[in-house]
Amino acid sequence: MLLSKTSWFPALLLAGLGALNTLAFAPFTYHMLPLLTLSVLAWLLLQAQTPKQAALFGYAYGLGWFGVGISWVHVSIATFGGMPLIASLAIMALLVGYLALFPALAIWFSWRFRGNFWFPLVLASSWFITENIRSWFLTGFPWLSVGYSQTDGWMAPWAPVLGETGISFLILFIAGSVAVAVRSKLWVWPAIAAIVLIVSPALDTIKGWQETGEHVKVALVQGNIAQDLRWDPDQEAITMRKYMELSRPHLNADIMIWPEAAIPQLEPLALAYLFNLDMLAAENNTAVVTGILDYKENGEAYNGMIVLGKSGKEATGGDYRYSTQNRYQKHHLLPIGEFVPFQSILKHVAPFFNLPMSSFSRGAWLQPNLQANGYALLAALCFEIAFPRQMIANFDDNTDFLLTVSNDAWFGDSIGPHQHLEIARMRALELGRPLLRATNNGITATVTADGKEQARLPQFEQGVLTAEVPLVQGRTLYSLWNDWPLLVISLLCVGLLSFRRYSLRT
Repeated sequence: MLLSKTSWFPALLLAGLGALNTLAFAPFTYHMLPLLTLSVLAWLLLQAQTPKQAALFGYAYGLGWFGVGISWVHVSIATFGGMPLIASLAIMALLVGYLALFPALAIWFSWRFRGNFWFPLVLASSWFITENIRSWFLTGFPWLSVGYSQTDGWMAPWAPVLGETGISFLILFIAGSVAVAVRSKLWVWPAIAAIVLIVSPALDTIKGWQETGEHVKVALVQGNIAQDLRWDPDQEAITMRKYMELSRPHLNADIMIWPEAAIPQLEPLALAYLFNLDMLAAENNTAVVTGILDYKENGEAYNGMIVLGKSGKEATGGDYRYSTQNRYQKHHLLPIGEFVPFQSILKHVAPFFNLPMSSFSRGAWLQPNLQANGYALLAALCFEIAFPRQMIANFDDNTDFLLTVSNDAWFGDSIGPHQHLEIARMRALELGRPLLRATNNGITATVTADGKEQARLPQFEQGVLTAEVPLVQGRTLYSLWNDWPLLVISLLCVGLLSFRRYSLRT
């Protein structure tokens, strides 16, 4: 089939298929949809007559993919941004339009090799590279990468070997193979793609970790504080009392987790409360990990976590001091929410750019695991759980848990918190460690080392989730080699084939 240079029907079709992709991610369950939608995209790419038309197809697919998939971002802009509807929609349109550039770039480049035997590998490699760029360019926004659709899907066993990014590579490789088979009846690549799918269940045998037989009793506290009350000075004492009252009946847990910024006072102002909680936890032989904001005398502010009570098994009293190094300071700050580029200018445009607590300092890239009652917890605050390279950089053989705390009240009753939990579960799969996730209003959950949800609390309810979480030992292959093997393969593929193509033309 030859496509007219001015044909818009394929682009509209691809926008619809990209939107349909949303059903492959939480809270939906159609995990194999990206194989279908991306196969159609790859097939239409092979029919495109010009690189511009191919880029249009990729861009249209991206508009549908992100326009529906991250529509939850609009909830925070519209509800808490203080902006007119048309302005908030314009911001969303800019964000979606920007994100759609990455699949457009991958498709534009791949079109140049549409007749090459290596096309499926080129498509997977170019997509892998552009998604890699999306994960760090302008601080990065790697949300909704197609590999996350397999957290509960058929290809999940690939995560401990190649990670979510590797699963994305394989999905694009399979899509390119299907497109080549349909167009030119070349069956070599589909045969390899079939092997990729068939061997998936067998990969469980090389996951790299095993249970130790030890279980740790944890308690995760969900305060369910309304977003518009969290920083109200009149609500500070009420909120702090609520967390204390929710926690008291569960101080027999080995580790207790409070969510992001659970304590609504700056750390230097909350010392009396913290020392009291520190002694209470130590007396009950437990540790409490809580999110809190810290403001230093030099003007630096940090979104972080601290440990109260017992840091080590042998500790006899509370270990907390304001000078303690047993803390975590968030490294990967959320644009607009935690830092505003050109804030001195933008804060006059709309209240959205001058939200409370929107100018934080950045914590170090490498930070030691938190020590809580003798267990090592690899911490990630909110959005950071979407960055596997940061997690791997701070992961070691002694890490017992992955820990993420968040406040998803910004996104209301949308699909955003469900996607957030799915992303966190993929980190557990990749690194082979149980994960603890405490949030203000949901979804609070415990996840086992195979990425399976063990227990959760209902959203929008206060409560305490208790669970006996099994410990594991060992390392996954992905935790050892990260994205480097596929990155090298991808760069070699596009580099060598580009050089060969240039050489033939000259």
